[in-house]
Amino acid sequence: MRDLLSFNDLDPENLSQRQRLILVFFAGLTSIVLLFTSVYYWGMRTLEGNPRSIFQAFNTVIETMTTTGYGADSPWSSPLMNLFVAAMQISGVVIGFITLRVLVIPLFERTPINLDDQLSSKNDHVVVAEYRRDTELLLDELETLDVDYVLLESDAEEAKRLSDDGYQAIDGNPEDREDLERASIGNAAILITDAGDSTASIVLTALEANESLRVISFTASTRRKAALAEIGVDRSVAPHALIGQRLAEKATTPVSVERPTGDTSEGDEIVIREVLIRRENPYHGARIADSPIAGHPELTLVAGWFDGELRLSPAPDQRLTPNTVLVVAGPENVIDELRNEMQGVSGALRAAPARIVVAGMGEGGMAATEALPAATSVTTVDAAAATEPDIVGDVTEPETLEAAEIDEASALIVTMSDDATALLTVAMARSLAPTLEILVRVTDSEKAAPAFRAGADYVLSVQQLCARLVAAAVHGERIMDPVSQIRLVRADAAPFVGESLASTRAHRETGWTVVGLARNGSIYTDDGITIESDDEVFIAGSDSAIQKFERTVDRY
Repeated sequence: MRDLLSFNDLDPENLSQRQRLILVFFAGLTSIVLLFTSVYYWGMRTLEGNPRSIFQAFNTVIETMTTTGYGADSPWSSPLMNLFVAAMQISGVVIGFITLRVLVIPLFERTPINLDDQLSSKNDHVVVAEYRRDTELLLDELETLDVDYVLLESDAEEAKRLSDDGYQAIDGNPEDREDLERASIGNAAILITDAGDSTASIVLTALEANESLRVISFTASTRRKAALAEIGVDRSVAPHALIGQRLAEKATTPVSVERPTGDTSEGDEIVIREVLIRRENPYHGARIADSPIAGHPELTLVAGWFDGELRLSPAPDQRLTPNTVLVVAGPENVIDELRNEMQGVSGALRAAPARIVVAGMGEGGMAATEALPAATSVTTVDAAAATEPDIVGDVTEPETLEAAEIDEASALIVTMSDDATALLTVAMARSLAPTLEILVRVTDSEKAAPAFRAGADYVLSVQQLCARLVAAAVHGERIMDPVSQIRLVRADAAPFVGESLASTRAHRETGWTVVGLARNGSIYTDDGITIESDDEVFIAGSDSAIQKFERTVDRY
């Protein structure tokens, strides 16, 4: 239980009702003991004519309240002293019962009886009304960004589990206004909902209580966006479709840092691009130190995927294995020059491949198919004939993939609804076509590494995407593009003033790296430039690395 007595911040605004109750209990107990000690000290001197030191008086009070005995002071001759000692005995028994109820019983029950007691005071916060994905991933993201929130969860057991783990969660029906008001919906700034068919009811009820709410909704289908906008949803996101589009556009759509409005500078924008080392590449087997990226004054090697393992700022001696994905940051035109220099290094779809196979024709598969260039030949595969695929069949069976001529395809996009099926599809495709590029969507973020081990070249997680989208909505432009394996954020330059970009990049153990800076509307990435106080820096790294940066370094 992270919140019982761990008062890292004693600001009353940050304390839950239970924490306030515990503070009041201990303050009251201390006050009673001190009062009894003072009265006993006065009574023994004035009424009994048998003075005691203040410490002896304190010891007698403790003995009396805990009913362990009275030592040498009893019996008392004064009626008032006898009445006072009797009152101390009774108060000790009462305080004992209060201690059991406030401290002891909740420890054995693990979860407080009323989850609302766990909530701190809320104002201008985020209300999450139902979330059907990896809840901890989302809440950790909000806590890392220091965003106040309340999760209203209809599953009482899940709400209790999250509350017991220290999250700001309560159980209740998000469609019930009274339950929304328990989450302080009237004081909230943002409502996030992921409730399927109940979304409309939740949004309308919440807006009735707070018309100024900004509403973000996750939806299973892009076809619902117009209806959601009609009822007041400011932004609706279909994560499966969004990932499908990104898988199709991976090599042609960079992660870019937009210039401020009105900026007309000629400098190139910073991008993060994944550069694939294919099996036939001339640099296959070479060390990073021997590749064109090594020592490049304008480019930063942010990370690399090696055999399914993400390594931030890979060591110069690291070998470029088949299907290694290098994550490079810098000006877009310079990365284009690097790709031209490293013959064979290209995204799966950059060169408009002859044929793409799309496995799974749900929302994500259809979005991927629609996003592919018109000149691309596409073969769709699905087990359900209702989706009208080119080939009806089980994509985990070799006969189905062979019918799709997987060995002649340039890339395979896997958008199966089930992670286990997706992993098996990847493994089967890799066994049939060793040089095929495989791009896959997984739901569970923990399945990304297994997907790489199964043979995937590029993986995106639905849960990770949703958590990033929420962070982007809360923090605005700081998170440049949530649909990427590597995260790029803006940050204040204050912690790095006086350092060169080269010196900030020297510490690989941090897991994040400074890839460039913005100054007077221009972007700079060369190692020699010195960071100034009015600059803005761009930080790249994995989700966990950026979260660590925001906790320990970024304070603006």
